[in-house]
Amino acid sequence: MDGHGAVTVTDVAPAPGAGLRAAARIVAAPDGRGGTALPVLEGAGPFALRRPRSYGHEARVALVGAMSAPLGGDRLALTADVGAGAALCFTTTAATIALPGRTGAPATYDTRLTVGDGGSLRWLPEPLISARGSDLRQSTRADLAATACLVLREEQVLGRAGEVTGRLTTRLTVRRSGRPLLDQELAYGPGAPGGWDGGAVLGGHRAVGQLLVVHPGFEGSPVAPRALGPLAALAPLAGPGAVVSAVAPDALALRRLLDSALSQLNAVIRAF
Repeated sequence: MDGHGAVTVTDVAPAPGAGLRAAARIVAAPDGRGGTALPVLEGAGPFALRRPRSYGHEARVALVGAMSAPLGGDRLALTADVGAGAALCFTTTAATIALPGRTGAPATYDTRLTVGDGGSLRWLPEPLISARGSDLRQSTRADLAATACLVLREEQVLGRAGEVTGRLTTRLTVRRSGRPLLDQELAYGPGAPGGWDGGAVLGGHRAVGQLLVVHPGFEGSPVAPRALGPLAALAPLAGPGAVVSAVAPDALALRRLLDSALSQLNAVIRAF
C-alpha cells in the first residue's frame, strides 16, 4: 500500500510462450467531506496506477505504463466504478503501443466503466498506437445511471512514424439506465474489411478518434448535427449525449480537433 492508499497487486509471470494476463481496478466513492475517495486502486503487470492531487470534488488517477503492453497474446482488463455522487478523472502518462508478440495470437484490452447516479467520469487516456505487425482487439463498455455524466475520449494512431499500421479492432458500447446509447465497432489494418483506408473512411489519414459526452442536460436540449471543419463531425445520440468523430494526419492534429469540440460542448453544458 502506498501513501495514497493505493494497493498494487504483484503480477504472476506468464507461462513460457503464453501472453500476459493482467488486470487493474479503480473504485471511486464520495468521501463524506465533499470530495471523492479511492477505496480501491490496484493494478498488476503494465498497470501502475497513481493518484495525482485531487481537483475540487474530483479525484484523479493516472496510469503509468510499467512495461511494454499489449503484446500479441496478452489479455488486459481495466475496470473503473464511480459510485453515486463521486467524480473521477482518468488519464495516462504516455501513449499505449500495441506491439507484435511471440505467439502470433491477437492481444485483447477490455475496459469496463460504470457510473452511478449523480456521478461523473472523465476518461481521457493518451492515444493508442497500432504498430506494424501487431493485432489488438480493444473494447470499451460504459454503463451509466440515469443522471450520470461521462466524457470519454478515444484516439487511435495507425502506425508509428514511417510504418504501416498493425491490425486494430475497437468496439465502444455505452448503455444508460440499461438501454443502448451508442454501439460502434471499427476495424483497421491487414485483414480489416476493404475500404477502411479509402476516401469514404480515413481518406489517407492515420489518426482517428471519438469524443463522447453524456450529460442529463442534453435530454431537453439535444445538440444539432454539424460538421466541425473538414475532418470532424458532431452528431447527437438517441439520449442525452453527443459524439464527435474525427480523422487527422497525426496525433497532434487529432487532439486539437477533439479539444476544440470538447470546449464547444462544455460551453453548451455550462448554459444548462
